[in-house]
Amino acid sequence: MRKLKVDHEKCTGCGLCENVCSKAYFKEEDRAKSAIRITSNEGTIPGFSISVCDQCGDCRAMCQMMSLMTGPNGLVRLDKKTCVGCLMCVAECLRGYMRYHDDLPAPFKCVACGLCARNCPSGALSICEDSEQAVLAGRPGGAAATAEGGE
Repeated sequence: MRKLKVDHEKCTGCGLCENVCSKAYFKEEDRAKSAIRITSNEGTIPGFSISVCDQCGDCRAMCQMMSLMTGPNGLVRLDKKTCVGCLMCVAECLRGYMRYHDDLPAPFKCVACGLCARNCPSGALSICEDSEQAVLAGRPGGAAATAEGGE
């Protein structure tokens, strides 16, 4: 299984990953319609933070339509055909990885396609194999996590 490796310390905040994501999935460059989000760290931590789904699957429990499923590769996907747009999954995702935009009929999330990694000019995003560590390096507060996925 491939994983998304995120290195917050390398992020320059250029937003290219956000534009690539929204263009690929919604046919327009609109950071608000990107499954990956870049925010400036305010206060004592310099730089930027990258927010992208880690495929934990917590959102699935709230979906009464069972529109969120974990596939054999560990990737959580949304079936837009059965989703009724109740946004319970958005509310359940305490990390804010499930996204919603008023222009769209259903929520959306990262599907770990790797487009962001292939277009990241600073190397803050990359794809690695399961045997390698996919740590979200430099995460504010010193916490480490993985962002799993694959195509």
